[in-house]
Amino acid sequence: MTGISKNVLIAVTFILCCQHMQAYPGKIMKSFPLPGKFCTGMAFDGHHLWIADYKTDLIYKLDPESGNILYQIPSPGFWPMGLAWDGENLWNVDKQQKKIFKIDSQDGTVLLTIDAPGSQPEGLTWDGTTLWVGDAGNQTIMKIDLSDGTAVKKLDAPARSVNGLTTDGQYLWSSDRYLNEIYMIDPKSGEVIMIVDAPGPYPRGLAWDGKYLWNVDYQTDSVYQIVRQDEETFRLKETRKAQITFTHQAKVYGKGVLKNLDVFIAKPENMPQQKILDISFSPQDHILKKDRWHQQIAFFNYQNIQPNETVESMMMIQAEVSAVRYFIYPDKICPLESVPAEISQLFTANGSKYMTDDPYIQNLVKEIVGDEKNPYWIARKIFNYVRNNLEYLMEGGWNVAPVVLQRGTGSCSEYTFSFISLCRAAGLPARYVGSLVVRGDDASLDESWHRWPEVYLPNYGWIPIDPQGGDKPLPRDQAMNIGNLPNRFLITTQGGGDSEYLGWYYNVNEKYRTEPQVQVHIEAFGEWEPLEND
Repeated sequence: MTGISKNVLIAVTFILCCQHMQAYPGKIMKSFPLPGKFCTGMAFDGHHLWIADYKTDLIYKLDPESGNILYQIPSPGFWPMGLAWDGENLWNVDKQQKKIFKIDSQDGTVLLTIDAPGSQPEGLTWDGTTLWVGDAGNQTIMKIDLSDGTAVKKLDAPARSVNGLTTDGQYLWSSDRYLNEIYMIDPKSGEVIMIVDAPGPYPRGLAWDGKYLWNVDYQTDSVYQIVRQDEETFRLKETRKAQITFTHQAKVYGKGVLKNLDVFIAKPENMPQQKILDISFSPQDHILKKDRWHQQIAFFNYQNIQPNETVESMMMIQAEVSAVRYFIYPDKICPLESVPAEISQLFTANGSKYMTDDPYIQNLVKEIVGDEKNPYWIARKIFNYVRNNLEYLMEGGWNVAPVVLQRGTGSCSEYTFSFISLCRAAGLPARYVGSLVVRGDDASLDESWHRWPEVYLPNYGWIPIDPQGGDKPLPRDQAMNIGNLPNRFLITTQGGGDSEYLGWYYNVNEKYRTEPQVQVHIEAFGEWEPLEND
Protein backbone atom coordinates (compact mmCIF):
# COMPACT_ATOMS: atom_id res chain seq x y z
CA MET A 1 0.00 0.00 0.00
CA THR A 2 1.38 3.41 -0.94
CA GLY A 3 1.77 6.28 1.48
CA ILE A 4 -0.93 8.23 -0.32
CA SER A 5 -3.44 5.37 -0.16
CA LYS A 6 -2.69 4.87 3.53
CA ASN A 7 -3.42 8.53 4.18
CA VAL A 8 -6.64 8.31 2.19
CA LEU A 9 -7.67 5.23 4.17
CA ILE A 10 -6.93 6.96 7.47
CA ALA A 11 -8.90 10.05 6.39
CA VAL A 12 -11.89 7.99 5.25
CA THR A 13 -11.83 5.95 8.46
CA PHE A 14 -11.73 9.16 10.52
CA ILE A 15 -14.67 10.63 8.63
CA LEU A 16 -16.72 7.46 9.02
CA CYS A 17 -15.94 7.29 12.73
CA CYS A 18 -16.90 10.94 13.19
CA GLN A 19 -20.15 10.40 11.30
CA HIS A 20 -20.93 7.40 13.50
CA MET A 21 -20.20 9.25 16.70
CA GLN A 22 -22.51 12.07 15.65
CA ALA A 23 -25.45 9.80 14.82
CA TYR A 24 -27.58 10.97 17.75
CA PRO A 25 -31.33 10.20 17.98
CA GLY A 26 -33.18 12.52 15.63
CA LYS A 27 -30.24 13.00 13.26
CA ILE A 28 -31.41 13.12 9.63
CA MET A 29 -29.93 10.30 7.58
CA LYS A 30 -31.67 11.24 4.34
CA SER A 31 -34.73 12.99 2.98
CA PHE A 32 -36.70 13.34 -0.24
CA PRO A 33 -39.74 15.30 -1.46
CA LEU A 34 -43.22 14.10 -0.64
CA PRO A 35 -45.58 13.09 -3.46
CA GLY A 36 -48.01 15.89 -2.56
CA LYS A 37 -48.32 19.19 -0.72
CA PHE A 38 -50.80 17.99 1.91
CA CYS A 39 -49.28 14.77 3.19
CA THR A 40 -50.23 13.52 6.63
CA GLY A 41 -49.95 9.88 7.69
CA MET A 42 -47.27 7.32 6.98
CA ALA A 43 -46.67 3.58 7.41
CA PHE A 44 -43.99 1.03 6.50
CA ASP A 45 -44.99 -2.40 5.19
CA GLY A 46 -41.64 -4.11 5.62
CA HIS A 47 -40.34 -2.99 2.23
CA HIS A 48 -42.04 0.26 1.21
CA LEU A 49 -43.38 3.50 2.62
CA TRP A 50 -47.03 4.50 2.36
CA ILE A 51 -47.98 8.21 2.45
CA ALA A 52 -51.48 9.71 2.69
CA ASP A 53 -52.41 13.08 1.14
CA TYR A 54 -55.68 14.72 2.18
CA LYS A 55 -56.02 17.07 -0.81
CA THR A 56 -55.54 14.49 -3.55
CA ASP A 57 -57.36 11.87 -1.42
CA LEU A 58 -54.71 9.38 -2.43
CA ILE A 59 -52.38 6.98 -0.63
CA TYR A 60 -48.99 6.58 -2.29
CA LYS A 61 -46.60 3.64 -2.19
CA LEU A 62 -43.00 4.89 -2.25
CA ASP A 63 -39.57 3.37 -2.73
CA PRO A 64 -37.75 4.24 0.56
CA GLU A 65 -34.41 4.41 -1.24
CA SER A 66 -35.33 6.90 -3.95
CA GLY A 67 -38.67 8.32 -2.88
CA ASN A 68 -40.15 7.36 -6.27
CA ILE A 69 -43.90 6.69 -6.42
CA LEU A 70 -44.48 3.02 -7.22
CA TYR A 71 -48.26 3.34 -7.45
CA GLN A 72 -51.23 4.89 -5.68
CA ILE A 73 -54.67 3.95 -4.41
CA PRO A 74 -57.66 6.12 -3.49
CA SER A 75 -58.09 6.92 0.17
CA PRO A 76 -61.21 5.41 1.76
CA GLY A 77 -62.46 8.79 2.96
CA PHE A 78 -61.92 12.45 2.14
CA TRP A 79 -59.52 13.53 4.87
CA PRO A 80 -57.01 10.71 5.30
CA MET A 81 -54.63 11.06 8.22
CA GLY A 82 -52.69 8.33 10.04
CA LEU A 83 -51.69 5.08 8.33
CA ALA A 84 -50.77 1.70 9.83
CA TRP A 85 -49.71 -1.67 8.44
CA ASP A 86 -50.83 -4.87 10.20
CA GLY A 87 -48.67 -7.28 8.23
CA GLU A 88 -51.26 -7.86 5.49
CA ASN A 89 -53.35 -4.74 5.06
CA LEU A 90 -53.28 -0.99 5.44
CA TRP A 91 -55.35 0.90 7.98
CA ASN A 92 -56.28 4.56 7.61
CA VAL A 93 -57.98 6.95 10.01
CA ASP A 94 -60.11 9.70 8.46
CA LYS A 95 -60.32 12.97 10.41
CA GLN A 96 -63.48 14.27 8.74
CA GLN A 97 -65.57 11.12 9.02
CA LYS A 98 -63.97 10.05 12.31
CA LYS A 99 -63.68 6.53 10.95
CA ILE A 100 -60.93 3.94 10.78
CA PHE A 101 -60.74 1.88 7.59
CA LYS A 102 -59.03 -1.41 6.90
CA ILE A 103 -58.09 -1.37 3.22
CA ASP A 104 -56.64 -3.64 0.58
CA SER A 105 -53.28 -2.17 -0.38
CA GLN A 106 -53.60 -3.48 -3.97
CA ASP A 107 -56.69 -1.55 -5.03
CA GLY A 108 -57.95 0.40 -2.00
CA THR A 109 -60.99 -1.81 -1.34
CA VAL A 110 -62.45 -1.05 2.09
CA LEU A 111 -62.47 -4.31 4.06
CA LEU A 112 -63.70 -3.02 7.43
CA THR A 113 -64.97 0.27 8.90
CA ILE A 114 -65.05 1.16 12.59
CA ASP A 115 -65.63 4.38 14.51
CA ALA A 116 -62.59 6.31 15.72
CA PRO A 117 -62.66 6.89 19.50
CA GLY A 118 -61.91 10.64 19.49
CA SER A 119 -62.94 13.96 17.96
CA GLN A 120 -59.80 14.69 15.88
CA PRO A 121 -58.05 11.39 15.11
CA GLU A 122 -54.69 11.88 13.38
CA GLY A 123 -52.08 9.33 14.47
CA LEU A 124 -52.40 5.60 13.86
CA THR A 125 -50.16 2.58 14.45
CA TRP A 126 -50.37 -1.21 14.74
CA ASP A 127 -48.66 -2.83 17.74
CA GLY A 128 -48.80 -6.42 16.50
CA THR A 129 -52.28 -7.22 17.81
CA THR A 130 -54.35 -4.04 17.64
CA LEU A 131 -54.40 -0.35 16.71
CA TRP A 132 -53.44 2.73 18.68
CA VAL A 133 -55.02 6.08 17.75
CA GLY A 134 -53.61 9.52 18.54
CA ASP A 135 -56.23 12.21 18.92
CA ALA A 136 -55.27 15.88 18.52
CA GLY A 137 -58.60 17.09 19.93
CA ASN A 138 -58.78 15.40 23.29
CA GLN A 139 -54.99 15.10 23.49
CA THR A 140 -54.88 11.38 24.11
CA ILE A 141 -53.36 8.21 22.71
CA MET A 142 -55.78 5.29 22.79
CA LYS A 143 -55.47 1.55 22.33
CA ILE A 144 -58.70 0.37 20.72
CA ASP A 145 -61.00 -2.63 20.51
CA LEU A 146 -61.06 -3.59 16.82
CA SER A 147 -64.63 -4.85 17.03
CA ASP A 148 -66.11 -1.38 17.51
CA GLY A 149 -63.29 1.19 17.84
CA THR A 150 -63.81 1.92 21.53
CA ALA A 151 -60.78 2.74 23.66
CA VAL A 152 -59.54 0.00 25.96
CA LYS A 153 -56.64 2.11 27.24
CA LYS A 154 -56.03 5.86 27.29
CA LEU A 155 -52.76 7.71 27.72
CA ASP A 156 -52.31 11.45 28.02
CA ALA A 157 -50.67 13.05 24.98
CA PRO A 158 -47.06 14.07 25.70
CA ALA A 159 -47.77 17.73 24.91
CA ARG A 160 -50.42 19.77 23.10
CA SER A 161 -51.21 17.46 20.21
CA VAL A 162 -50.65 14.03 18.66
CA ASN A 163 -50.04 14.37 14.93
CA GLY A 164 -48.10 11.22 14.13
CA LEU A 165 -47.89 7.85 15.84
CA THR A 166 -45.83 4.69 15.42
CA THR A 167 -44.31 1.90 17.48
CA ASP A 168 -40.90 0.24 17.34
CA GLY A 169 -42.24 -2.91 19.00
CA GLN A 170 -41.28 -1.73 22.49
CA TYR A 171 -42.12 1.96 22.73
CA LEU A 172 -44.69 4.27 21.18
CA TRP A 173 -43.44 7.32 19.29
CA SER A 174 -45.56 10.42 18.67
CA SER A 175 -44.98 13.79 17.03
CA ASP A 176 -46.18 17.22 18.11
CA ARG A 177 -46.31 19.97 15.47
CA TYR A 178 -46.57 22.83 17.97
CA LEU A 179 -43.31 22.07 19.77
CA ASN A 180 -41.66 20.39 16.76
CA GLU A 181 -40.70 17.39 18.84
CA ILE A 182 -40.93 13.60 18.68
CA TYR A 183 -41.46 11.59 21.86
CA MET A 184 -40.58 8.05 22.93
CA ILE A 185 -43.38 6.85 25.21
CA ASP A 186 -43.79 3.92 27.57
CA PRO A 187 -47.02 2.24 26.36
CA LYS A 188 -47.79 0.93 29.85
CA SER A 189 -47.75 4.22 31.74
CA GLY A 190 -47.77 6.89 29.02
CA GLU A 191 -44.63 8.45 30.49
CA VAL A 192 -42.34 10.23 28.05
CA ILE A 193 -38.90 8.65 28.28
CA MET A 194 -37.07 10.58 25.59
CA ILE A 195 -37.55 13.78 23.58
CA VAL A 196 -36.10 14.18 20.09
CA ASP A 197 -36.07 17.34 17.97
CA ALA A 198 -38.22 16.88 14.87
CA PRO A 199 -36.35 17.18 11.56
CA GLY A 200 -38.71 19.88 10.28
CA PRO A 201 -41.02 22.63 11.56
CA TYR A 202 -44.34 20.72 11.17
CA PRO A 203 -43.94 17.00 11.98
CA ARG A 204 -46.88 14.78 11.16
CA GLY A 205 -46.84 11.10 10.19
CA LEU A 206 -44.37 8.66 11.73
CA ALA A 207 -43.24 5.18 10.70
CA TRP A 208 -40.68 2.62 11.86
CA ASP A 209 -38.76 0.42 9.42
CA GLY A 210 -37.01 -1.80 11.95
CA LYS A 211 -33.91 0.42 12.19
CA TYR A 212 -34.87 4.03 11.49
CA LEU A 213 -37.80 6.31 12.20
CA TRP A 214 -39.44 8.14 9.30
CA ASN A 215 -41.23 11.46 9.63
CA VAL A 216 -43.48 13.40 7.26
CA ASP A 217 -43.08 17.15 7.53
CA TYR A 218 -46.09 19.11 6.35
CA GLN A 219 -44.30 22.46 5.95
CA THR A 220 -41.17 21.39 4.08
CA ASP A 221 -43.14 18.81 2.05
CA SER A 222 -40.41 16.27 2.75
CA VAL A 223 -40.09 12.88 4.36
CA TYR A 224 -37.10 12.29 6.64
CA GLN A 225 -35.31 9.16 7.71
CA ILE A 226 -33.95 9.77 11.21
CA VAL A 227 -31.89 7.89 13.77
CA ARG A 228 -33.79 6.16 16.55
CA GLN A 229 -30.80 4.95 18.55
CA ASP A 230 -27.02 5.05 18.30
CA GLU A 231 -24.05 5.02 20.63
CA GLU A 232 -24.36 8.73 21.46
CA THR A 233 -25.69 9.15 25.00
CA PHE A 234 -26.22 12.90 24.92
CA ARG A 235 -26.30 15.93 22.64
CA LEU A 236 -25.23 19.52 23.27
CA LYS A 237 -26.77 22.64 21.73
CA GLU A 238 -27.41 26.35 22.39
CA THR A 239 -23.90 26.96 23.76
CA ARG A 240 -23.42 30.26 25.54
CA LYS A 241 -20.07 31.81 26.43
CA ALA A 242 -20.13 33.79 29.64
CA GLN A 243 -18.10 35.53 32.31
CA ILE A 244 -19.43 34.52 35.73
CA THR A 245 -18.25 36.37 38.82
CA PHE A 246 -19.15 34.88 42.18
CA THR A 247 -18.73 37.19 45.17
CA HIS A 248 -18.89 36.44 48.89
CA GLN A 249 -18.98 39.52 51.15
CA ALA A 250 -18.63 39.63 54.92
CA LYS A 251 -19.42 43.01 56.51
CA VAL A 252 -18.54 43.51 60.18
CA TYR A 253 -20.62 45.71 62.53
CA GLY A 254 -20.53 46.30 66.29
CA LYS A 255 -17.94 47.05 68.96
CA GLY A 256 -15.62 44.09 68.65
CA VAL A 257 -13.50 42.21 66.14
CA LEU A 258 -14.29 39.32 63.86
CA LYS A 259 -11.44 37.14 65.09
CA ASN A 260 -11.46 34.44 62.38
CA LEU A 261 -13.34 33.97 59.12
CA ASP A 262 -13.12 30.88 56.90
CA VAL A 263 -14.77 31.10 53.49
CA PHE A 264 -15.26 28.02 51.30
CA ILE A 265 -16.20 28.45 47.62
CA ALA A 266 -17.05 25.44 45.47
CA LYS A 267 -14.88 25.26 42.37
CA PRO A 268 -16.69 24.19 39.17
CA GLU A 269 -15.26 21.49 36.94
CA ASN A 270 -15.58 20.50 33.31
CA MET A 271 -18.71 18.45 32.71
CA PRO A 272 -20.39 17.22 29.53
CA GLN A 273 -22.45 20.42 29.26
CA GLN A 274 -19.95 22.94 30.66
CA LYS A 275 -16.37 23.79 29.77
CA ILE A 276 -14.30 25.95 32.12
CA LEU A 277 -12.16 28.18 29.90
CA ASP A 278 -10.49 30.14 32.68
CA ILE A 279 -10.83 30.46 36.44
CA SER A 280 -9.18 32.71 39.01
CA PHE A 281 -9.73 33.73 42.62
CA SER A 282 -9.29 36.89 44.61
CA PRO A 283 -7.46 37.26 46.91
CA GLN A 284 -4.87 34.94 45.45
CA ASP A 285 -3.62 33.46 48.72
CA HIS A 286 -6.27 30.76 48.88
CA ILE A 287 -5.82 27.03 49.32
CA LEU A 288 -7.52 24.36 47.20
CA LYS A 289 -9.02 21.52 49.19
CA LYS A 290 -11.18 18.49 48.37
CA ASP A 291 -14.00 17.19 50.56
CA ARG A 292 -15.12 13.61 51.05
CA TRP A 293 -17.44 13.86 48.03
CA HIS A 294 -14.42 14.78 45.85
CA GLN A 295 -15.67 18.34 45.50
CA GLN A 296 -12.91 20.90 45.01
CA ILE A 297 -13.06 23.86 47.38
CA ALA A 298 -11.24 27.21 47.38
CA PHE A 299 -10.48 28.03 51.02
CA PHE A 300 -9.90 31.61 52.24
CA ASN A 301 -8.91 32.60 55.78
CA TYR A 302 -9.16 36.08 57.32
CA GLN A 303 -8.27 37.18 60.85
CA ASN A 304 -8.93 40.18 63.12
CA ILE A 305 -11.35 42.02 60.89
CA GLN A 306 -12.24 45.39 62.39
CA PRO A 307 -15.72 46.94 62.70
CA ASN A 308 -17.11 48.51 59.49
CA GLU A 309 -14.68 46.53 57.35
CA THR A 310 -15.85 44.41 54.40
CA VAL A 311 -14.04 41.31 53.22
CA GLU A 312 -14.61 40.04 49.69
CA SER A 313 -13.78 36.58 48.39
CA MET A 314 -14.29 36.22 44.65
CA MET A 315 -14.21 33.57 41.95
CA MET A 316 -14.02 34.69 38.29
CA ILE A 317 -14.91 32.15 35.62
CA GLN A 318 -15.04 32.15 31.86
CA ALA A 319 -17.09 29.23 30.66
CA GLU A 320 -19.02 27.69 27.81
CA VAL A 321 -22.36 26.35 29.01
CA SER A 322 -24.60 24.29 26.74
CA ALA A 323 -28.03 22.77 26.90
CA VAL A 324 -27.70 19.01 27.23
CA ARG A 325 -30.15 16.26 26.37
CA TYR A 326 -29.43 12.68 27.39
CA PHE A 327 -30.81 9.83 25.32
CA ILE A 328 -31.76 7.21 27.88
CA TYR A 329 -33.12 3.79 26.91
CA PRO A 330 -34.27 1.93 30.04
CA ASP A 331 -33.57 -1.43 28.42
CA LYS A 332 -29.90 -0.43 27.95
CA ILE A 333 -29.32 0.30 31.63
CA CYS A 334 -27.29 -2.28 33.54
CA PRO A 335 -28.43 -3.63 36.95
CA LEU A 336 -27.50 -1.96 40.23
CA GLU A 337 -24.93 -4.65 40.89
CA SER A 338 -22.80 -3.18 38.09
CA VAL A 339 -22.40 0.22 39.79
CA PRO A 340 -18.73 0.78 40.74
CA ALA A 341 -18.20 -0.12 44.40
CA GLU A 342 -16.81 3.31 45.36
CA ILE A 343 -19.81 5.13 43.89
CA SER A 344 -22.28 2.72 45.45
CA GLN A 345 -20.71 2.93 48.90
CA LEU A 346 -20.30 6.72 48.87
CA PHE A 347 -23.62 7.75 47.35
CA THR A 348 -25.96 5.34 49.10
CA ALA A 349 -24.67 6.38 52.55
CA ASN A 350 -27.05 7.78 55.12
CA GLY A 351 -26.99 11.43 56.18
CA SER A 352 -28.65 13.63 58.78
CA LYS A 353 -30.98 15.20 56.19
CA TYR A 354 -31.77 11.86 54.52
CA MET A 355 -32.50 9.59 57.50
CA THR A 356 -32.70 6.56 55.23
CA ASP A 357 -32.94 4.26 58.26
CA ASP A 358 -36.11 5.99 59.51
CA PRO A 359 -39.04 3.50 59.52
CA TYR A 360 -41.19 5.93 57.54
CA ILE A 361 -38.58 6.14 54.73
CA GLN A 362 -38.03 2.38 54.77
CA ASN A 363 -41.74 1.59 54.49
CA LEU A 364 -42.40 4.32 51.94
CA VAL A 365 -39.63 3.26 49.55
CA LYS A 366 -40.94 -0.32 49.59
CA GLU A 367 -44.38 0.99 48.70
CA ILE A 368 -43.04 3.19 45.88
CA VAL A 369 -40.50 0.86 44.30
CA GLY A 370 -42.11 -2.53 44.91
CA ASP A 371 -40.20 -5.29 43.14
CA GLU A 372 -38.77 -3.00 40.42
CA LYS A 373 -35.13 -3.80 39.62
CA ASN A 374 -34.33 -1.52 36.67
CA PRO A 375 -32.43 1.55 37.99
CA TYR A 376 -34.20 3.87 35.54
CA TRP A 377 -37.67 2.83 36.65
CA ILE A 378 -36.66 2.93 40.32
CA ALA A 379 -35.61 6.56 39.80
CA ARG A 380 -38.72 7.31 37.73
CA LYS A 381 -41.09 5.89 40.35
CA ILE A 382 -39.44 7.93 43.09
CA PHE A 383 -39.43 11.02 40.83
CA ASN A 384 -43.18 10.59 40.26
CA TYR A 385 -43.92 10.12 43.93
CA VAL A 386 -41.98 13.18 45.05
CA ARG A 387 -43.38 15.49 42.38
CA ASN A 388 -46.93 14.23 42.97
CA ASN A 389 -46.81 14.47 46.77
CA LEU A 390 -44.82 17.63 47.39
CA GLU A 391 -45.82 21.22 46.68
CA TYR A 392 -43.16 23.86 46.21
CA LEU A 393 -43.21 26.13 49.24
CA MET A 394 -40.31 27.70 51.13
CA GLU A 395 -41.16 27.22 54.80
CA GLY A 396 -37.78 28.36 56.08
CA GLY A 397 -34.90 26.05 56.92
CA TRP A 398 -34.12 22.66 55.44
CA ASN A 399 -36.08 19.95 57.19
CA VAL A 400 -35.16 16.28 57.03
CA ALA A 401 -36.67 14.00 54.40
CA PRO A 402 -39.26 12.19 56.60
CA VAL A 403 -40.62 15.51 57.87
CA VAL A 404 -40.80 17.03 54.39
CA LEU A 405 -42.50 14.00 52.82
CA GLN A 406 -45.10 13.79 55.60
CA ARG A 407 -45.67 17.56 55.55
CA GLY A 408 -46.16 17.66 51.76
CA THR A 409 -44.33 20.93 51.02
CA GLY A 410 -40.72 21.82 50.39
CA SER A 411 -38.13 24.08 48.82
CA CYS A 412 -35.88 22.92 45.98
CA SER A 413 -33.37 21.70 48.58
CA GLU A 414 -36.06 19.81 50.48
CA TYR A 415 -37.34 18.20 47.25
CA THR A 416 -33.71 17.22 46.64
CA PHE A 417 -33.10 15.74 50.10
CA SER A 418 -36.37 13.79 49.94
CA PHE A 419 -35.64 12.36 46.51
CA ILE A 420 -32.07 11.39 47.44
CA SER A 421 -33.23 9.79 50.67
CA LEU A 422 -35.69 7.52 48.87
CA CYS A 423 -33.18 6.66 46.13
CA ARG A 424 -30.47 5.75 48.62
CA ALA A 425 -32.94 3.71 50.68
CA ALA A 426 -33.69 1.80 47.46
CA GLY A 427 -29.97 1.20 46.84
CA LEU A 428 -29.74 3.65 43.93
CA PRO A 429 -26.75 6.04 44.13
CA ALA A 430 -27.89 9.67 44.25
CA ARG A 431 -26.26 13.04 44.90
CA TYR A 432 -27.06 16.72 44.40
CA VAL A 433 -25.54 19.46 42.30
CA GLY A 434 -25.68 23.16 43.03
CA SER A 435 -25.48 25.93 40.48
CA LEU A 436 -25.46 29.59 39.60
CA VAL A 437 -28.36 30.50 37.33
CA VAL A 438 -28.96 32.92 34.47
CA ARG A 439 -32.03 34.84 35.60
CA GLY A 440 -33.73 35.91 32.40
CA ASP A 441 -31.32 38.28 30.67
CA ASP A 442 -27.88 37.20 29.50
CA ALA A 443 -26.47 39.85 31.83
CA SER A 444 -28.10 39.02 35.15
CA LEU A 445 -27.55 38.62 38.87
CA ASP A 446 -28.36 35.44 40.78
CA GLU A 447 -28.71 35.44 44.54
CA SER A 448 -31.23 32.57 44.78
CA TRP A 449 -29.28 29.75 43.09
CA HIS A 450 -30.67 26.27 42.46
CA ARG A 451 -29.93 22.69 43.42
CA TRP A 452 -31.32 19.40 42.09
CA PRO A 453 -30.54 15.68 42.35
CA GLU A 454 -28.62 13.37 40.05
CA VAL A 455 -28.85 9.58 39.93
CA TYR A 456 -26.20 7.15 38.77
CA LEU A 457 -27.54 4.95 35.98
CA PRO A 458 -25.15 2.13 35.06
CA ASN A 459 -24.04 2.43 31.43
CA TYR A 460 -24.88 6.15 31.44
CA GLY A 461 -23.31 7.68 34.54
CA TRP A 462 -24.67 10.66 36.50
CA ILE A 463 -27.98 11.92 35.10
CA PRO A 464 -29.82 15.09 36.23
CA ILE A 465 -33.34 14.49 37.53
CA ASP A 466 -35.31 17.30 39.15
CA PRO A 467 -38.68 16.34 40.74
CA GLN A 468 -39.36 19.95 41.71
CA GLY A 469 -38.91 21.13 38.12
CA GLY A 470 -40.91 18.13 36.93
CA ASP A 471 -43.91 19.02 39.07
CA LYS A 472 -45.99 19.77 35.95
CA PRO A 473 -49.09 18.20 34.35
CA LEU A 474 -47.82 17.42 30.82
CA PRO A 475 -45.78 14.21 30.36
CA ARG A 476 -43.42 16.12 28.06
CA ASP A 477 -42.72 18.78 30.70
CA GLN A 478 -42.11 16.11 33.32
CA ALA A 479 -39.64 14.36 31.02
CA MET A 480 -37.80 17.64 30.36
CA ASN A 481 -36.57 17.38 33.95
CA ILE A 482 -35.00 13.96 33.49
CA GLY A 483 -31.74 13.94 31.59
CA ASN A 484 -32.23 17.48 30.28
CA LEU A 485 -30.65 20.77 31.33
CA PRO A 486 -30.96 24.19 29.67
CA ASN A 487 -27.92 26.41 29.19
CA ARG A 488 -28.85 28.56 32.21
CA PHE A 489 -26.84 26.68 34.83
CA LEU A 490 -23.17 26.73 35.79
CA ILE A 491 -22.77 23.78 38.15
CA THR A 492 -20.30 24.58 40.92
CA THR A 493 -21.06 21.83 43.42
CA GLN A 494 -21.29 18.06 43.20
CA GLY A 495 -22.19 16.98 46.71
CA GLY A 496 -23.45 13.94 48.51
CA GLY A 497 -24.40 15.46 51.83
CA ASP A 498 -22.77 16.99 54.87
CA SER A 499 -19.39 18.27 53.61
CA GLU A 500 -16.59 19.07 56.04
CA TYR A 501 -16.31 22.44 54.29
CA LEU A 502 -19.67 23.29 52.71
CA GLY A 503 -21.89 21.50 55.22
CA TRP A 504 -25.31 20.98 53.59
CA TYR A 505 -24.86 24.16 51.58
CA TYR A 506 -23.73 24.51 47.97
CA ASN A 507 -21.78 27.18 46.07
CA VAL A 508 -20.34 28.66 49.26
CA ASN A 509 -20.15 28.37 53.03
CA GLU A 510 -18.44 30.29 55.81
CA LYS A 511 -17.47 29.73 59.46
CA TYR A 512 -16.36 32.46 61.85
CA ARG A 513 -15.54 33.38 65.47
CA THR A 514 -16.17 36.84 66.90
CA GLU A 515 -15.72 38.90 70.02
CA PRO A 516 -18.91 39.81 71.92
CA GLN A 517 -21.36 42.30 70.40
CA VAL A 518 -20.23 41.76 66.81
CA GLN A 519 -22.63 41.31 63.91
CA VAL A 520 -21.50 39.77 60.63
CA HIS A 521 -23.62 40.45 57.56
CA ILE A 522 -23.09 37.93 54.74
CA GLU A 523 -23.99 38.41 51.08
CA ALA A 524 -23.20 36.03 48.19
CA PHE A 525 -24.25 36.36 44.57
CA GLY A 526 -23.31 35.42 41.05
CA GLU A 527 -23.10 37.87 38.14
CA TRP A 528 -23.42 36.74 34.53
CA GLU A 529 -22.05 38.67 31.54
CA PRO A 530 -22.03 37.41 27.95
CA LEU A 531 -18.66 36.93 26.29
CA GLU A 532 -18.15 37.67 22.64
CA ASN A 533 -17.15 34.69 20.55
CA ASP A 534 -13.62 34.72 19.21
